[in-house]
Amino acid sequence: MAENPVRYAVIGSGWRADFFLKLAASLPDRLRVSSVVTRTPERAAQIEAAWGVPTHLDLDGLERDRPDFVITSVPWDVNPGMVEALVERGLRVLSETPPAPDRDGLRRLWAGVGERRMVQVAEQYLLLPDHAARLAVVRSGRIGEPTSAQVSSTHLYHAVSMIRGMLGVGCGPVEVSARAFTAPLIAPLDRVEGWRDLEPQPTVTTLATLDFGGRVGLYDFTDGQWWNPLRSRRIVVRGSRGELVDDRVIRMADPRTPMESTLRRRQTGRDLNLEGFDLDHIGFDGEVVYRNPFAGARLSDEEIAIASILEATGRWSRDEGDAPYPLAEACQDHLIGLAIEESARTGAPVTTAVEDWAA
Repeated sequence: MAENPVRYAVIGSGWRADFFLKLAASLPDRLRVSSVVTRTPERAAQIEAAWGVPTHLDLDGLERDRPDFVITSVPWDVNPGMVEALVERGLRVLSETPPAPDRDGLRRLWAGVGERRMVQVAEQYLLLPDHAARLAVVRSGRIGEPTSAQVSSTHLYHAVSMIRGMLGVGCGPVEVSARAFTAPLIAPLDRVEGWRDLEPQPTVTTLATLDFGGRVGLYDFTDGQWWNPLRSRRIVVRGSRGELVDDRVIRMADPRTPMESTLRRRQTGRDLNLEGFDLDHIGFDGEVVYRNPFAGARLSDEEIAIASILEATGRWSRDEGDAPYPLAEACQDHLIGLAIEESARTGAPVTTAVEDWAA
């Protein structure tokens, strides 16, 4: 991959698009931005000055670049039409999340492009190093068959992707029961405003059970939890032979011995270590279950996850690897996320239908 870096174009120029531009600048031998499409000449000039990449004001210029794939980093309501336009031009797509804003939009998008299998979606949460290590432990069978998963970390379709991934469930019907509760909470840190005052504000927490028919998910999210340092993140996966709780794993070592082990990060650059601040690997019981594929680049966990899906999409687009997160999976996760919102709003259970993408 280093001799032939993944080439992608970006449509959009908001704060999310900056991630894709920054990663290409940080990993020039592995990732390369072929061009950026934006709406105004003024914004195009800013991007060229800041990042040193070509820009276009329409899709015609982008098509001439022939990137491996195109990232749509645009608003929800614009995204489905943009994805369809790119597929019609024969371009493979990495769509922003979610791929469409509502159920009807998901169905129309799938009807328009789903069968062509040219669209992946930029869902990276299970590629975050800690989650990837946890998933490796679960899939190794150490806790037996996974039967339930609890996620309190991120919201709606992101959390659903983690729950479904940990449980290994497909696109069948799901019964969703959700409730929303309001309580005062300080939110001292905001992505846009930075550090703020410490006055508690009414804040909604949504709890939901997801019944997959034999396996169950528990969704727990407090508004703003992504950035609130006063709300921790938790993940629990229970199986037929043990459970994983954050970084602890409990299972039977032999017929008489319950054993607890811990996932351990090797983080360089701490104390007297002079290797530079970086994630090296995550180990479990003397085995490496996750190794940083971008060691030396000094990336945050979020950046590692995004770079991982960019490279995986590049391999897929060149027919050299599996699809990392197909449109069908993204549609299913957002469908369940919408059901969580509906159930919390109405107070009644919602059962999702089996959609066309389930095939």
